[in-house]
Amino acid sequence: MSINIGSYEFEGPYLSTDKLQNRSGVYAIHCKDSEQYLLIDIGESEDVKERVKNHDRKDCWTKNCKGTLTVSVLYTPNLKQEGRKEIEQELRDDYNPPCGER
Repeated sequence: MSINIGSYEFEGPYLSTDKLQNRSGVYAIHCKDSEQYLLIDIGESEDVKERVKNHDRKDCWTKNCKGTLTVSVLYTPNLKQEGRKEIEQELRDDYNPPCGER
């Protein structure tokens, strides 16, 4: 299963972090409302599973979601943090999610 965000194909969306891997990538937090997935946050990490599980913006996600929270990920094994941040910023600029800022 996958979901397109901009020109990127993310794995997911998943209902829990159990399906995530301890790998580097860009993650997207969505709110599933009916059949729509609304992007509420985007971020990057060297370990997306750990980052999403222990995220400091979880309260913002819950506050901005009236449906079900889901997560998707774009694994980026060949990118360093700078490359992940570029993707994150591009998607933030395009979608303006309500949680998080860079």
